[in-house]
Amino acid sequence: MIVYEGGGVNGNPLYHWIALAVSTALMLPVPVAILAGWTPPWLRKRQAGIRLRAYGILCIYALMLVNGIPRIADASFETVMVCTNVGFGFSAAAAVLFLLSARKDSGARAAGPAEPREG
Repeated sequence: MIVYEGGGVNGNPLYHWIALAVSTALMLPVPVAILAGWTPPWLRKRQAGIRLRAYGILCIYALMLVNGIPRIADASFETVMVCTNVGFGFSAAAAVLFLLSARKDSGARAAGPAEPREG
């Protein structure tokens, strides 16, 4: 069995705490705000799939949680591997949501001022 500096096979839990803190600060506020009704300025022209993008980012955040928490808790190797496989599911769900949002955006008209029709 491999033993790292932190004592267990999962390494030093401080590194996992730091990764979770950084991912929480960077990844969580924007999708929660989008789902609450706020639209970031850089996404105002592509609003058709914005909620799908927010759910995709939350899936990536869930991936961080499901991979980090068992390592912080110094769980067994089998538990860490099961959580890693669940993380692959979150990753696949995020990819599908991002693809669906791109497809929804491509079929929608760009949001913005309408030009007068001549006729």
